[in-house]
Amino acid sequence: MPRISAATIGEHRAQTRDRILRAVSRLSRDQGIDAISMTDVASEAEITRTVLYNYFPDKAALLLAFTERVTHYFIESYQQELPEQASPAEQLRVFVRLQLTGLLAHPHPGPADLSAALGPDAYQRLADHVAPMQRILTGIIDSGVASGDFQAPDVAATARIILTVIGAERVPLLSGSVTLEKAEEIVSGFVLRALGA
Repeated sequence: MPRISAATIGEHRAQTRDRILRAVSRLSRDQGIDAISMTDVASEAEITRTVLYNYFPDKAALLLAFTERVTHYFIESYQQELPEQASPAEQLRVFVRLQLTGLLAHPHPGPADLSAALGPDAYQRLADHVAPMQRILTGIIDSGVASGDFQAPDVAATARIILTVIGAERVPLLSGSVTLEKAEEIVSGFVLRALGA
């Protein structure tokens, strides 16, 4: 019988799940999400593969849980870093900075490669998990349009374009050819000019 490392089985399961997701976080920084195997995760979390499969039946389920955690962290960070009474332009700068920081902290392939690796169903579930970030961005754009700071005839399309511009900095950031600060300056400047700010 495995050793329980907490006061209750529920606490033990929560600790083990957290250990697994922290292992994914470390591995994603070192190898990139697409290169991680279930064996790598089990080894990094110091558990057996059987235990890992008891928590996550496959890599897609593991990546969904990890994405959910990262999304939750992003939303919390955004709420904490956003100054009170921030203008839509300031809100957008914070959003861009946190997105770029996330790309650097948790490297992953582009959408097409990720879709190919996970399959269309798992990729769609993954996309659904990041929808709250798109809602935040859409809210920023709506707020800017309402205040007259931004011009965006199609807010949803504008949000998709902004996320694509942010994603375009993934490779330069990961290769070290651009710093986080420079990428933030490039993306924020470009997007704010495009919005007429």
